[in-house]
Amino acid sequence: MRVGIIVAMDKELHQLQQVFKGSDVLVQKCGIGKVNAALGAQKLINEFHPDCIISSGCAGGNGDGINVQDVVVSRELCYHDVYCGLAIDSTTQFGQVQGLPARFQADPYLLQQSERLVVEGSTVHHGLIVTGDWFVDSKEKMREIVAHFPDAIAVDMESCAIAQTCHILGVPFISFRMVSDIPLRDTDASQYHDFWNTIADRSFQTTRSFVESL
Repeated sequence: MRVGIIVAMDKELHQLQQVFKGSDVLVQKCGIGKVNAALGAQKLINEFHPDCIISSGCAGGNGDGINVQDVVVSRELCYHDVYCGLAIDSTTQFGQVQGLPARFQADPYLLQQSERLVVEGSTVHHGLIVTGDWFVDSKEKMREIVAHFPDAIAVDMESCAIAQTCHILGVPFISFRMVSDIPLRDTDASQYHDFWNTIADRSFQTTRSFVESL
């Protein structure tokens, strides 16, 4: 299986290139945010023709049972910063781009394989990942997001844009991310910075275990 992995930042790229060194998995950096993510997914599909795409890297976690260094996997994805209004179509939901699904679903096979994954030292959580062009570094912003999406297990800046691109182009997709911080328990993104300073080196091996299961 030809697997393409998209990350947003150089430090994520470095981690995963080391993890997949010597393999035929292509790890590519797209840049931060929704537009960069969509462009990166389109480029990866056009040039590499992958059998599936994985959005990887880190994400902010949400939920009482989720902790830093856990893994969050998308069952479904939507935007936390999109609102198309009700004037034209009263059925369009908050977070939905009009004319597209309210929530993008992860590929069933990839999801099934992720549900079987057991990795020592990491807990894997499945659920809704929400995406927006906002680095969540305050409890107030996270509370605003959770008010709209109380079932969200994580928030990031790229996954749903990659999911939308893959949906349109018919490429199987899943988001598989490490929890770098819990915004509702954090202050000034201190957990996020500590993640990269102390434990990131141990985190991305779970991604390799998942890819090896495909």
